[in-house]
Amino acid sequence: MPELKDRLRTDLTAAMKARDGVRASTLRMALTAVTNAEVAGKQARVLSDDEVTAVLVSEAKKRREAAQAFDEGGRDDSASKERAEAAVLADYLPSPLTDDELAALVTVAVDELGARGQGMQAMGRVMGQLKPQVTGRADGAAVAAEVRRQLTG
Repeated sequence: MPELKDRLRTDLTAAMKARDGVRASTLRMALTAVTNAEVAGKQARVLSDDEVTAVLVSEAKKRREAAQAFDEGGRDDSASKERAEAAVLADYLPSPLTDDELAALVTVAVDELGARGQGMQAMGRVMGQLKPQVTGRADGAAVAAEVRRQLTG
């Protein structure tokens, strides 16, 4: 069993014992999302740590988007609940990349592929090379914007 899934289960038990309602409900939700991903498709399987991380990234993104929507709708209590859940999930994700770190990774990928000067035709190749390095650490839109900037600039 993947270590991250074990850690989620262990932390859920600890949160329940500590009567930490937000943390316990968030971890339950995360484990449910992982289980749903495991049984999705034609055959059930056990997810690797990277796949569990991808599920958690997706769940954290849902929480951030929901918080923003609640803010726009004037529902501050619901927005703060979503932010609290996102903060719990952030504990299980790799540290996010800074703008400078992201720019450096994109520069290396562009140079390794010899994509400088090729324009947007090289975008897919550069994004493909970057994906394993940035998964869970940077928003895909931010990565694409930086790649676009470097390929066209």
